[in-house]
Amino acid sequence: MTIKAFRAARLRSFFKSDRGNIAMMFALSLVPLMIGAGAGLDFARAMLVRQQMGEALDAAALAVGSTTGLTQATAQDLAQKYFDANYTVDKTDYGTPTVSIPSSGYNSKGSVTMTATNSMPTVLVKLIGINTLPISTSSNVVWGQTNLWVALVLDNSGSMTQGDTSSSKMSALKSAITGTNGLLSILQNATSSGGVAQVSIVPFTALVKVGTAYASASWIDWTNWECPPQKTADSADCVDKLTDTDLVLNGHPLKTFGPGDSCPFDGMRGYICAQTPANDPNCSAAGGSNCPTVLPIPSSGTYTGYICPSMNAGYGQSSMVGHFYNGCWVPSSTTSSTLYDLGVAPAAACNGHSSSNCTCSSFFGNHCYVKVWTHTWVANSHSSWTGCVMDRTQNYDIANTTPSSTAGTKFPAVNSTTCGPPAITRLSSDWTSLTTQVNAMVASGATNQAIGIAHGWQSLTPGDPHNVPAVPDNTTRYIIFFSDGLNTLDRWWGDGGTEGTTADGYIDAREKATCDAAKAEGIVIYAIYVNIGNTSGNSAPLQYCASDATKYYALTTTSSITTTFQQIAQQISNLRVVK
Repeated sequence: MTIKAFRAARLRSFFKSDRGNIAMMFALSLVPLMIGAGAGLDFARAMLVRQQMGEALDAAALAVGSTTGLTQATAQDLAQKYFDANYTVDKTDYGTPTVSIPSSGYNSKGSVTMTATNSMPTVLVKLIGINTLPISTSSNVVWGQTNLWVALVLDNSGSMTQGDTSSSKMSALKSAITGTNGLLSILQNATSSGGVAQVSIVPFTALVKVGTAYASASWIDWTNWECPPQKTADSADCVDKLTDTDLVLNGHPLKTFGPGDSCPFDGMRGYICAQTPANDPNCSAAGGSNCPTVLPIPSSGTYTGYICPSMNAGYGQSSMVGHFYNGCWVPSSTTSSTLYDLGVAPAAACNGHSSSNCTCSSFFGNHCYVKVWTHTWVANSHSSWTGCVMDRTQNYDIANTTPSSTAGTKFPAVNSTTCGPPAITRLSSDWTSLTTQVNAMVASGATNQAIGIAHGWQSLTPGDPHNVPAVPDNTTRYIIFFSDGLNTLDRWWGDGGTEGTTADGYIDAREKATCDAAKAEGIVIYAIYVNIGNTSGNSAPLQYCASDATKYYALTTTSSITTTFQQIAQQISNLRVVK
């Protein structure tokens, strides 16, 4: 082989050789591999950012949807603020998103659509000149797609004046309902062409106030109102009436007391006497705290000889604690000439009778003789009623029985200074009036959750006592049941202060039975228990009343009251995110 032929063969073999190609191919493919890996990393970062943007945007859309009175501009501003508050990603490394609401995207009565956009700085793909990645997400919120009937059953007992460093419980409750982003605003915003929201308000203590406007209503029972004091057990059903001849004070009958004598009830039965029937319920401005415990029967003027028992201090049975009597024992115009022998021995004493009506003598033993009057019980006019009612007899409240001619089905009128001032507000969409009624609430009195839940249910039930119309189709009925304590007093049991007694347990059982019946009828119940600092444990009755575990809230701070009411309002108004 010639040299020339050899060189030609070697050259041909060089072109056929594949030794060293692996390194060359790896080197050539390294660049796209690095670009692909960098792109994967940056796209993974983008996915994380988009997820965070979506969650923050949903929160912003819900905030806008639950706020009334917004314009396009104010809705845009509010959306950006809520988005920024909920977007927790580092903006230096991941970009600063902006929120926009298109001109056609905001409907203050039905829906809101908004978009968040961002240019996220890249890490690796910037090597090939891609410095940012565009990210976009949108959110659509709609609300008010069904009819809503909502009863707010709100504890107004005296302990609501308490609270923590942030607020009193009563102030926090009012703000949670009537504030700018409160429950009423959210429900008002839930009204659209496809749905209507109506609200009733049921403030409760040991009683509820239906209002004096219903004094002539057929469903009010005046039996207890007109009843005089009882002889022994202070029966709330007025079956043991005290008469003129019954023993009252120190063994002496009522008929022996006249003008100038001491109140025949003090020191014997725990009643507090008043001077005139015009003061009944007496000493009401101070809740009975400044009523005299010893008061002579008037000896001159219009009310000469009137004996007016006012507030029962609880003698006989605790159910009569704070009960006001609405009438007076009125003497006849003439005094009997008969003298009644008190038979006091061994030392003669008049025992509450004035010297003008009582004469004592040691002749034939130590005896005292008093004049005798004829007394007639005269009930006060119904016009002096303060508008309060107590629990109904039997199980009529538990069964939500419609009042009828049967006495027990009616609502017993009673006078008290601790069941208002606001009366029950019937179902309404007058948001201004509803706000006014809530803000008028005043904390006073004991706790009877059973009567609160009963009237909350009644306020959603067609017919009397709250003049509710027929339930429209496609209507969901809710009760939001709020209390800060445990039961302490109803018509029959409790002392108004001590919690957790056997008597209080009877009120709990009555409450639970009412909740069972309401839920069986399709009422959805949210229950909120406020226990500041978690000092009193849990509320078993409220927890039991909630429709399910997700609808019971145990709160330990006043600040959590607002967020809880907002959360419930958004749930029941069908405020929801639609992608």
